Amino acid sequence: MQSEKSNKSQFRLSPALNKSRVFILQKSEIEKRLDPLYYASNIFGFLKTTNYKIKTIREVAEYTISGFGVGREEQDLTENGFIQIRPTNLDVFGNLKFGRNVYLGNEFLECKKYNIVQKGEILFNNTNSQELVGKTAYFDLDGTYFHSNHITRIRVDEKVIRPKFLWLLLNLYQKRKIFYTLCTNWNNQSGVGIDLLNSIKLVIPNFDIQDKVIAIHQKAYEQKKTNEAEAEKLLSSIDHYLLKELGIKLPEPAENTLKNRMFVTKINSVSGNRFDPFFHQAYFIEVENAIKSSNFRTDILRNQLSFIESGSRPKGGATKDDEGILSLGGEHVNNYCEVQVRTAKYIPLEFHQSILSTETKLNDILFVKDGATTGKVGMINKPDYAGQNINEHVFLLRPIPEINPFYLVNYLNSKAAQIVIKKLIAGATVTGITKDALKSLPIPVPPLDKQKEIAEHITEIRQQAQQIKDNTTELLKKASEEIQEILLQ
Repeated sequence: MQSEKSNKSQFRLSPALNKSRVFILQKSEIEKRLDPLYYASNIFGFLKTTNYKIKTIREVAEYTISGFGVGREEQDLTENGFIQIRPTNLDVFGNLKFGRNVYLGNEFLECKKYNIVQKGEILFNNTNSQELVGKTAYFDLDGTYFHSNHITRIRVDEKVIRPKFLWLLLNLYQKRKIFYTLCTNWNNQSGVGIDLLNSIKLVIPNFDIQDKVIAIHQKAYEQKKTNEAEAEKLLSSIDHYLLKELGIKLPEPAENTLKNRMFVTKINSVSGNRFDPFFHQAYFIEVENAIKSSNFRTDILRNQLSFIESGSRPKGGATKDDEGILSLGGEHVNNYCEVQVRTAKYIPLEFHQSILSTETKLNDILFVKDGATTGKVGMINKPDYAGQNINEHVFLLRPIPEINPFYLVNYLNSKAAQIVIKKLIAGATVTGITKDALKSLPIPVPPLDKQKEIAEHITEIRQQAQQIKDNTTELLKKASEEIQEILLQ
């Protein structure tokens, strides 16, 4: 009988085939998986050359526990309960964040007491989009937290492995797309179940090496926090500078007492206008008067725009590939007055051609018109984002030649403008701002030279902040590369 090796040597790939997409595998090399992606990527090739011990998660963990799901009707909508950690609570760096939370009531303290997260545990995102499966956090918080069925808790045997080392190693695996390759897919979701997670092989160096890896990460993370604080300080100075240059001195809000919340207004101020008391607060009037008393002529936004229009809900079926046209929305407006696409959404070319009126141009401004982020603004300052289109959640603003677009976007982002925008927001279930309301926004109009001076100074500040952000990205990249060099040679 011929050996497997000799049998394999008899096979020859046709020259017509793409050799980078076709390969031959020996039967002895199959490990419980039949999908070709798993074997083509050689994701665990580093295990064959490592000098470190190799153990599975099952061998180093005291337990791995999946969480539980809850419907909306079971949640504490008063937000006074206990947070249930979900994939949205894990950021791309493997840190916990609590901007969007789900809360559970006291009744879960007993019936789900074994799903209360403990300090020192690892939280593994077992179900998500394929790109995000494997995000991992280290839990070291006080208080009571639960975890959803999309999160697996891991408690390690600290005689074998440091919990923070496993946290960093799993995130490293995630960045190297190991979980992307391993996970199974169903109903537009991907996942790594507990059995598969427990079988994953790890490199286990001695504690000196583990501690060195943890120290490298900790040093980089501390520098990241320092850099972010420095960048935030720079960006925070923009508003002070802008309002000072415009001569706008905002009034201090009155103390939040019952007496101050009560006021009287004239009927002619209400007639033909909004009737709700929020809109007619004295503080809003004071802010608008401060804007009108600026060093420069004050006009309304409508007269400073050559074009303002909202986008359209995509029709004809959206496409995920880059053959379509980018559909820009509120999620693409970042906190730095920029349009930035991380997760691209596309619409068919035919649909784009039917709504060419909202085709984007360089220096156009996107204004988020509804939802929780109403009022966020960002400029299209990259050629790649011109010639695209917008969805129904944003307005496209195009200033007249007498208005510097960089000045306009920064004014709209200023505290003065945002207070008035807050006043103009209406709605109950879904809140937002109408086109006519936005057009009424008061805006100081300095001479074009002064606008340019303000815009250039603010741009310089933003560039300094961006340089700090770039330095931080490079710092984290180098730390990651150093850790990879140590562990995954």
